[in-house]
Order: sequence, then structure tokens, then C-alpha cells
Amino acid sequence: MTYTKRKDKRKMDETRPIIAKVGIIPNAKGSASFTIGKTTAYAAVYGPRELHPKFLQDPKTGKLRCNYNMMPFSGTGERIRPGPSRRSKEISMVTQNALASVMDLSDYPNTVVDVFVEIPQADAGTRCAGICAASMALADAGFKMKDIPVSIAIAVADNKTVFADPDYAEETLNQTGEAEHVADIAVTILPRTGQVTHLQMDGMVSKEKLFEALEMAKAVTKKINETLKVALKEQFKVEASK
Repeated sequence: MTYTKRKDKRKMDETRPIIAKVGIIPNAKGSASFTIGKTTAYAAVYGPRELHPKFLQDPKTGKLRCNYNMMPFSGTGERIRPGPSRRSKEISMVTQNALASVMDLSDYPNTVVDVFVEIPQADAGTRCAGICAASMALADAGFKMKDIPVSIAIAVADNKTVFADPDYAEETLNQTGEAEHVADIAVTILPRTGQVTHLQMDGMVSKEKLFEALEMAKAVTKKINETLKVALKEQFKVEASK
């Protein structure tokens, strides 16, 4: 059985509708929200502030620290247990690594910049939505960045059909019998250069299908980047008019 027609009639390289907003939390140094389909992520940036304990400080530069959290009733499936979990710690580290390579915090030695990502509503693709929200929030905060990282999930059904931004129903095609195996590839890309700063894969695909998925991710992230830039430009216009 081959998955050839998407449940919501999207094209294979088409994402769910996207809404991006910047400057949504007044007391944060930078903030943003990123909604893709029924998945929403909020990000808030605080700092730079002195890093404690002091043995973690770097006299040459500041450090980026990310915290990812899904709210208890955000998930499509069972209720999320409150508090840190192994999954939330993993995604916090993934988010930090995906963003750190574009940051220049050399003007803030011995400090830390904290990014908090909250997921109030989830329908797959939460880590990618969180990275997009955090990326915009850091740009809103005014830190030096080489690029605005954009993250997206690409799925491969039965090592045949490659499609972008799967929702929960598509992530679980193997559970409904519509596909035998679904691989999920989360990737973060710098739109200007095509450089990959984060790649995770759940499942197995051939080398050819992996390359096809990465090419689709590059094209899709370029389109998403245009949406992010519009949101940032609108915020800068608001700030300039004050």
C-alpha cells in the first residue's frame, strides 16, 4: 500500500497554514509565536544576565540556554505530564544546538541568554515550530545572528512517498494501516546558505529518499522564511513608529 493522496488534500511539498507573530510578550527582551496548522509555539527571550554557577561562565562569550515545554493538555493523544521529562530535555538541547551556531554573543561574556519555548497546542511538528518561534524571538531581541534558522518536519511513507509537515494523522499512518512504515525527519536549515544545523530522524529510509527529503526541506524552509521575515519587518515598523 502506498500513501499517494494526503488526507487534507495538500500537495506533497505544502505545509499547513502558517501564522507568525513577533513582539507578543511585553516584558520579554524578545518574543514570538509560530502556528502551523493546529500546532502553536510561543517563545520568550530573557537576558543576557550573569550565568550561575560561575564555573559555567565563558570569559570570551555569552551562552545560549533553551527550555522547551509542552503544556499538560496540549497534546493530541494522552495528557502531558507536567514538569520536565526526558523528551522535553532532549528537545531543549536540540533547540539550543540548532540555534547556537548562528548566534554571536561575544559582546556578553560570562552571561547567559535564556529562551523559553511553550507549546499550548500540539498536532505534530512541535520541536520544529518551537525552533521557528525561538529563532524569531532571538531576532526580535536584537542579538547578532548570521541567519534566521527555519525548521520543518519531512515524512517518508514506506520509503516511497516524501511529504512535508505531517500532522498527527499522517505521523500515525502505520497505526491505521494506511502505510506500513512512516519515517519522520526533523531538520533545521539556514535559508541563505542551505546549511543544516539540526537533523533528527525517527525511522529508516534509503539514502536516495533522505536526500530527496532534504531537498524538499530546503525548498519549504525558504518559503517559511519569507513568512518569518514579514512578521519581523512588521514588528520593526511598529517599534520604529513609537
